[in-house]
Amino acid sequence: MTHPSSRYFSRPRCLPHMWPARGGTVSTFRRALCRVSWLPTLVAIGACLFAIGLHRAGSAADQPQWGQRFTRNMVSEETHLPDSFDPETGKNIKWSVVLGSNTYSSPVIAQGRVFIGINNAKPRDPRHQGDRAILLCLDEQTGKPIWQLVVPRLGEDDPYLDWPRISMCSPPTVEGDRLYTVTNRFEVVCLDLEGQRNGNDGPYLAEGQHMVPPGEKPLDVTPFDADILWLFDMPSQAGIYPHDGAHASILLDGRFLYLNSGNGVDNTHRRIRKPDAPSLIVLDKKTGRLVAQDAEHIGPRIFHATWSSPALAEINGQRLIIFCGGDGVVYAFEALPQDFQSSEVAPLRLVWKFDCDPTAPKQNVHQYITNRKVSPSNIKSMPVVYRNRVYVTVGGDIWWGKREAWLKCIDATGRGDVTHTHQLWSYPLKEHCCSTPSIWNGLVFVADCGGYLHCVDAETGQPYWTHDLEGEVWASTLVADGKVCVGTRRGLFWIFKADSTKQLLARIELGDGTASTAVAANGVLYVTTLSRLYAVAYPQSQPAAISQTPVHETGK
Repeated sequence: MTHPSSRYFSRPRCLPHMWPARGGTVSTFRRALCRVSWLPTLVAIGACLFAIGLHRAGSAADQPQWGQRFTRNMVSEETHLPDSFDPETGKNIKWSVVLGSNTYSSPVIAQGRVFIGINNAKPRDPRHQGDRAILLCLDEQTGKPIWQLVVPRLGEDDPYLDWPRISMCSPPTVEGDRLYTVTNRFEVVCLDLEGQRNGNDGPYLAEGQHMVPPGEKPLDVTPFDADILWLFDMPSQAGIYPHDGAHASILLDGRFLYLNSGNGVDNTHRRIRKPDAPSLIVLDKKTGRLVAQDAEHIGPRIFHATWSSPALAEINGQRLIIFCGGDGVVYAFEALPQDFQSSEVAPLRLVWKFDCDPTAPKQNVHQYITNRKVSPSNIKSMPVVYRNRVYVTVGGDIWWGKREAWLKCIDATGRGDVTHTHQLWSYPLKEHCCSTPSIWNGLVFVADCGGYLHCVDAETGQPYWTHDLEGEVWASTLVADGKVCVGTRRGLFWIFKADSTKQLLARIELGDGTASTAVAANGVLYVTTLSRLYAVAYPQSQPAAISQTPVHETGK
């Protein structure tokens, strides 16, 4: 069967949807201040303020994972972010970096570093030529590269295993000096934040072989290479059959890592080769050992693939993992207790489930491939937990399904099958949806593939306003500093006031399309296009309202 976008090799199959929020990891500057006594601290503060011209107000924090920790809400507590910027003149741009092409990842900011998935269209290491997916580590202040994880493609003979020429798509999760992410080869890896600069730590020591295709001679490991501490291969160790591109944002809960497996259809788009494989798995963060997995047998009902990453909620004193399957169903599992021990892979205990599209086909679902009127629904975005409710976008598949989509609000306090009892409201979207919602001040902001931004009452689902964004949206909205930000695949970046009354603040031409979500951290707004990353902030040495600064470019 011919893929509908086969004539455009750059169209990705993975969906690096939506982002940002306060993450709980303080900045390097603030950590340093906590270690000194009060008098030197006052002197240090004064000196730093004078040296860097610090003038912004409000709290600043790293953004060490995708969305708010646990809830996945796409909001940030950052303040004093610019109302506009200009890529052409450099206005309000601290620095920018050439990434490559086909960047469908969003950045994560932690420990003085920026992490972003890219491809190898602009090689930074001449040893690596040809199609590769890369996780790039940059200096937060300058944008200069520090190290990179380079991973060859999974299957050159079958592009549907690992879609060619796109970036590494999974946004990492950072805790302390460890980074957890999923590569384009559907490997869960734990990386040393310092890379190889402090030596090759184990137990994994085969980085030289890992960065070349099978059968090729291993490369020497250099300080510019990533340091893999452990690796869990989901195809061989969890029994999945992956599809298109790996997209997973790992949920870190104490000892455990929760993530979607990526199990999906094969290249015919009409067959699940691994119907018994799990859709949700749990790993031990220290060792990478498989601890638990779902036992819901979701596989046969997956219409395309398993792209939605889980959230965590505490509902009436019970900790729940909220997970959206590739079958359009929201599942709530009991979170593992931190003292959980088992020598066997344990099944996760289901607490409740909610079918977002109960009248859709449930049997032989792949006969509806390419049917734009009747098809199952699937979920590509993350669920957002807010005040004992779950908010999720769901609908027909972008490439293969019906042209219907909704924003759903679910009461998260139920037990069993709550499909017909716990929907609080349903709001129709324009057409398909990849975006995770932003919920702020009683409002829900979400964009769809029909190119519309929606502002909806979080309590009732009643719309306040919509806006035509003049292009398809794959990213999520970000609410930060009282503003709503979102970009389109046509290359327009929009900033609105986060209010029930529509107020457009800026319409910015990026010069290239974007499918990435804006991220705010430590007083900077990060905006990613297919080819470039911008660090957007008011100049610190001049009044914000009148100053401009030239673009500082690195990576060319």
